[in-house]
Amino acid sequence: MRYRYVKGRDLDLIYGKAIELFLVNGTADSVITASLSNWNGTAVKIPRSEIQNYSRDDISGAGVYFLFCQDDNGSNSVYIGESEDMLERLRQHLQDYKAGKEEFYWNAVVAFTGHDLNKALIRYLEDKLVKDAKECGRYKLLTKNTYSKTVMKESDIAKMTEFIDNIKLIIATMSYNVFVPVPKLQDNTQYFFCESKKSGAHAKGFVSNGGFTVLKSSRVSDYVVPSFIERGKAYYNLRMRLEKDGIISEHIFQSNYEFSSPSAASAVVLGHTSNGNVDWKTEDSKMLRDI
Repeated sequence: MRYRYVKGRDLDLIYGKAIELFLVNGTADSVITASLSNWNGTAVKIPRSEIQNYSRDDISGAGVYFLFCQDDNGSNSVYIGESEDMLERLRQHLQDYKAGKEEFYWNAVVAFTGHDLNKALIRYLEDKLVKDAKECGRYKLLTKNTYSKTVMKESDIAKMTEFIDNIKLIIATMSYNVFVPVPKLQDNTQYFFCESKKSGAHAKGFVSNGGFTVLKSSRVSDYVVPSFIERGKAYYNLRMRLEKDGIISEHIFQSNYEFSSPSAASAVVLGHTSNGNVDWKTEDSKMLRDI
């Protein structure tokens, strides 16, 4: 255990948590179960290709599930759902896609079950998880509607709050950043700027744990150069997706956005391939690579 000091409060105890991952078939690309010590919930990750013939009974009861998708341009999306029989519901998703009733194609599901979960509790979980994922803004949400009028006892809310915290921990452990909030500014944040007078680009950002975060109100270039479409295809597609999703609107970032690297951020801002370690500079013109 360790201690954390929060201004205006006494020292808080922080306890470590042990997550047990089990590779059911002995490989990381097949079924994986995850559990936490002193928690009655269980998580199961299953590839899409194994759902139809899935014979284990660990997801045949009530719970919530995440369908993870990745588009050809690399963008991530997720469908968050609930069901009293998750295995049957997942097979229904497969049938709906085959019949053309469902447009998105998911690659894997992570399903969560727990003792004594019922319809009211899983509706509550789904609604809260969808709202939290939407607030983080990391993944495009494919869930259309949730039931937000569930009447819950105070004790049930407390139990489900802990259940949600554990879901978020396990989802992050499985490398899905659905609930990882966009980095926030600190008192000692070092700002960097990326500019081009010719194209009108003027952006401000900072180095963050996941890469590099560009701040809201930053301006991208008025155009992209033709070679960007070929030489920087991945970053060109990323810029197009950010515009499509409304993160960039009329050349302006509508919210903070974390890129995987400084070069990804500067390429999107400038509209051409870029070395972010050179093109991001401090107010006194020091390059990022020199900081």
